[in-house]
Amino acid sequence: MKTSDFDYHLPQEFIAQYPLEHRDRSRLMLVKRDDGSIEHGILSDIAGYLVEGDVLVFNDSRVIPARFYGRKVDTGGRVEILLIRHSGNGAWEALVRPGRRVGTGDRIEITKDSVINDHTGVLAEVKELRPGGIKILSFSDEAILFNLGSVPLPPYIKAPLSEPERYQTVYADEAGSVAAPTAGLHFTRELLGKLKSKGIECLFVTLHIGLDTFRPVSEDDPRKHTIYREYGIIDKTVAKRLSIAKREGRRIICVGTTPVRLLEYVAQISGEDSKPFRGWVDLFILPGHRFRMADGMITNFHLPRSTLLMLVSAFTGRELTLRAYSEAIERGYRFYSFGDAMLIL
Repeated sequence: MKTSDFDYHLPQEFIAQYPLEHRDRSRLMLVKRDDGSIEHGILSDIAGYLVEGDVLVFNDSRVIPARFYGRKVDTGGRVEILLIRHSGNGAWEALVRPGRRVGTGDRIEITKDSVINDHTGVLAEVKELRPGGIKILSFSDEAILFNLGSVPLPPYIKAPLSEPERYQTVYADEAGSVAAPTAGLHFTRELLGKLKSKGIECLFVTLHIGLDTFRPVSEDDPRKHTIYREYGIIDKTVAKRLSIAKREGRRIICVGTTPVRLLEYVAQISGEDSKPFRGWVDLFILPGHRFRMADGMITNFHLPRSTLLMLVSAFTGRELTLRAYSEAIERGYRFYSFGDAMLIL
């Protein structure tokens, strides 16, 4: 297995720079694993591909305003900070640019307009340097910190977002992600109501999305790639409903790759269908993985050579996945975070 096995060429014009006016009007590609067939539709019609008793599992993590701008206190040099995850006691793991100019003990004044103004902002101090360019920061006032930040968009989106809530799912609840669970961006409250009225069960878990969304696989052998840990939660009620559905033979369809990773991780460590869980998830799903929980998946079209594309390939089969991507390009589908969707059954 090589990382290059998960490569494909995507012209820049296929990268969606804006969300559609109506969330559920994205195009939907249906990929059937049993016969390799591919169909095309509209996401608002997704209920027609599902049956009563199906279970949809959503990630309700909310994107935090994790990008900040400030200046070094000693030199006045501009600094950009992207928080990755909370590490306890008021400290955060973060990426800092320019990273080489910021070391242990350096202090950064963060304000809304990136200008030091009588120290009315929040003071960040670099406590520790870690591999991969990660720095541990502590903040003088975490209570007001997030009033100074902005929601970080992926680096391939160049256009500013006029409505920040369009980079949140309509059911976003638990704050903690630095990137949106983008498969869920297609769903409206009306669509969720339509699904429930058809007898489709909608369950919500949490997995706070971290660094790996931005970090490409650089090793030639993807098995040498270390995936970044993300914090996940499955409450008691949801775990029970998942176990019941599995025992009854009903399909569990994950909305996005993050619920797949969380459910598969918990099933792998527990030896059961599902159980309540609260902790770190570091499962890297590659072809050859035996899926214990996921029977279907709704997902966007992912970057080449990414862990997300590898996960989809593990579930769907690499050849069928790349054939579907090729057809999506031929038909002018929109790619990545604000792009169109794929339903894999």
